[in-house]
Amino acid sequence: MRILFILGVVAVIMSGCGATGPLKSETYKSLYDEKPLSILALPPINKSTKVEAKELFYSSVVVPLAEKGYYVMPPLLAMEILKEESAYDSEMFFDRSIKKMGEVFGVDAVLFTVIHEWGKTTLLNQVHVKIEYILKSTKTDAVLFDRVGDVTLKQNMNSGNALADLIGGMLAAALTKEIVVGEKCNYYTLDDLPAGRYNSLFGKDGNTVSGPKEFEKTL
Repeated sequence: MRILFILGVVAVIMSGCGATGPLKSETYKSLYDEKPLSILALPPINKSTKVEAKELFYSSVVVPLAEKGYYVMPPLLAMEILKEESAYDSEMFFDRSIKKMGEVFGVDAVLFTVIHEWGKTTLLNQVHVKIEYILKSTKTDAVLFDRVGDVTLKQNMNSGNALADLIGGMLAAALTKEIVVGEKCNYYTLDDLPAGRYNSLFGKDGNTVSGPKEFEKTL
């Protein structure tokens, strides 16, 4: 009986270990090695059929990055510099070395976002987005973080932010569900990003289980 009990305990432990999945320190090893401090978020690459998707989404990506503990170059400033250099289209840099960009902007990493899908489902009254987030090093051109968020938001859902909901109630025309779903996709996808230097979890979250590379969520 004692042997059976021990075998049972071992089986439970082993099954638990198998279900945990890889740790962040393993999935994002290059990021932990380089420890980037600053990030430039480039304008999104829009592969969806919605022309306005780039403008609806771009500015919202900065907040979750900052909350993760990274210094993020202000989007408006970044856009002005890129326009002056005739380099507003992020596609120009996607498959090229971005080391020069690190010198020009003084950043350690560049975030590319690719909007694969962005649209409304009229019959189901939903908004759906599928966005890929790719963080590249300006020192080595290595991919430090790569994750895809597939998020659907029901039209009758609030943003989950009391202040935003209050403002939205007063200025309904200014806060659309399409903006909210972009914000939600940012938070859920970048939640797996290891903490930066200005976050209390910096260097302490490596033993946390990393999320799946691609996920779906309905809110």
